[in-house]
Amino acid sequence: MKIHKTYIIIGLIVAFAAFFELTAHADELDQSTILTFSQPVQVPGQVLPAGTYVFTLTSSDADRNVVQIFNSAHTHLYGMFETIPTERRSSTDDPAITFAEQGSENPNALLTWFYPGRLTGHEFVYSGRKEKELARDTQETVLARQQPSSNSEPAGMGN
Repeated sequence: MKIHKTYIIIGLIVAFAAFFELTAHADELDQSTILTFSQPVQVPGQVLPAGTYVFTLTSSDADRNVVQIFNSAHTHLYGMFETIPTERRSSTDDPAITFAEQGSENPNALLTWFYPGRLTGHEFVYSGRKEKELARDTQETVLARQQPSSNSEPAGMGN
């Protein structure tokens, strides 16, 4: 009887450890990231006003190259945006995004988004003409601060 209790306790410990590991990395699958912009930001086909947004990948296993952008409460979808995989040389512990600076009269355009710890990210797809314009603009990569918990203030993201 003593052996059976030991096996049950070990099984419960393993099950709890696996559960807490899955819980700790719950956002890894959809790469959910909260970003706050201090100025308007252009994404393909629209301009997002300054504010806090949630970036996620679609839940479809078929196409992991579609990024959804929601408001901070996750109640309003601003759009679903086609992306293509893009690589970087080294990963960071924080989310990283790249902007194209379009001058003072136009908002900066969002080019790429990298989830923390990943070498492969998401490059937003613009129309052919717009893509050529953005390629000529100065580009800047910015790291966002990670949020310690979901109850804290959003990470600052100036541009």
